[in-house]
Amino acid sequence: MQELLAQVFTYVWAAWRHRWLALAVTWVVAIGGWLFVWQLPEAYVATARVYVDTNSILRPLLRGLTVQPDIQQRVSMMSQTLLSRPNLEKLMRMTDLDLEANTEAQKNDILADLSEAITLTGDRRNPSLYSISVEDEDRNTARRIAQALITVFIESSLGSKRAESSGAQSFLEEQIAEYEERLVAAENRLARFKQENVDVLQGRGDFYATLQAAREDLSAARLMLSEMENRRSELARQLEEEDPVLMPSEVTGDFGSMSPLDTRIENLRTSLDELSIRYTDKHPEVRQLTEMIEHLEERRDEEFTRVSTDPAMTNSPVYQGMRSMLTATEANVAELQVRVAEYEQRVANLESKVNHVPEIEARLKQLDRDYNVLLGQQQQLLQRRESARMSEDVEQNASDVTFRVIDPPFVPQTPSEPNKTLLNAGVLLLSLGAGAGVALLISMLNPVIIDGRMLTDVTGLPLLGTVTMNLLPEQKRKETLGLLTFSALAGFLLVVYVGMSLVQGGVPAS
Repeated sequence: MQELLAQVFTYVWAAWRHRWLALAVTWVVAIGGWLFVWQLPEAYVATARVYVDTNSILRPLLRGLTVQPDIQQRVSMMSQTLLSRPNLEKLMRMTDLDLEANTEAQKNDILADLSEAITLTGDRRNPSLYSISVEDEDRNTARRIAQALITVFIESSLGSKRAESSGAQSFLEEQIAEYEERLVAAENRLARFKQENVDVLQGRGDFYATLQAAREDLSAARLMLSEMENRRSELARQLEEEDPVLMPSEVTGDFGSMSPLDTRIENLRTSLDELSIRYTDKHPEVRQLTEMIEHLEERRDEEFTRVSTDPAMTNSPVYQGMRSMLTATEANVAELQVRVAEYEQRVANLESKVNHVPEIEARLKQLDRDYNVLLGQQQQLLQRRESARMSEDVEQNASDVTFRVIDPPFVPQTPSEPNKTLLNAGVLLLSLGAGAGVALLISMLNPVIIDGRMLTDVTGLPLLGTVTMNLLPEQKRKETLGLLTFSALAGFLLVVYVGMSLVQGGVPAS
């Protein structure tokens, strides 16, 4: 530790030997630095704080009925886009800075300066609190820019809110129109598919149950036809074995009364009228009933002709009754034949499509699903449109965002930047360091022995003793005068520093 102190003392003494050079360098560096700080352009910083209140009373009351926007996100995005070129141009016009721009290049320079001069920051503890700072060389200009920036901040929020509502309405209207077209197209596809597969999809029941029922109807009709054919055969056999009783008589008008054959024809015509209401003349059932009626009419005419040529037959009650029963049975057989043919055709038609039923049913489910999805989407869009309309009405009648200026634009009387007092202090320290460094460098270039330790280190010889220098009175006066002059010059340097700091840091702006 003693050696370290001795080394430090050696450096200090070496620099002290060149103290006048150090003082000169200090003065030169200090004066040059202070002049540089003096000519630095000054800037005034206008500050303001704005509070954005997003807690509207209507928002909890209208939750679920209207579209609830993310107010914090909207304000944050709006603050980020506040310094866009259109807003900066608006600021330039509001503060009359555009009058200083005669060319497009000058205009771009002013916009660039505005973008660099404006700072908008949010409070981390309170996201609704925004701080605005504007830096400019002119104090009044800084205040005007800050005031105009607050105005643009508020107008941008209100304008973006209206634009968002209008844009949402237009978007929903376009989407609803598009979904209506798609819904109509889906309805048409579903209707065409049902028409093309009406026999498979009739009643929307199970196709296999329909096929089984058709087969059962066919079996029942065949059984009835077989029974009726057996009855007809039996009646024909009995009629052949029956001997007609010939009684002298003449043909009377009794045959012209309603016979069983006529009754059957009338019943078939009634059925034909009912089918004609449901189907066209080309429908298989209509055509088969028509043919059966024509066939029965021919048989009736033949019977009438035969009876008319044999008047005695009309007077045989047993024979005539059996003949009437045979005629009615034949009519029933013809009817059942038509029914069996119809059932056979129906079963054959269904069996031909049995392999395509899964595909048809799957396609039908797909069409139904597409239609229901489109219908659900359209219903949701209609609900959202109503919610958007209500939201727009709410925004027009009651603002959900309230702006309050907490601190109006304030500009201090003295320039805020640069901090010339701090810069002057830095220049002073730099000058002192430069002077000491130069003195130390010169002493190292021209070393001298200043104590016995250095002499021993240089010569390597033992030190026998030291002699103290005694100055003459004249030398003491000169040394004292030199110290006083050095101290005065050093003290005056401090006085100049204090004066520069007071002048540059305390002069109010006009």
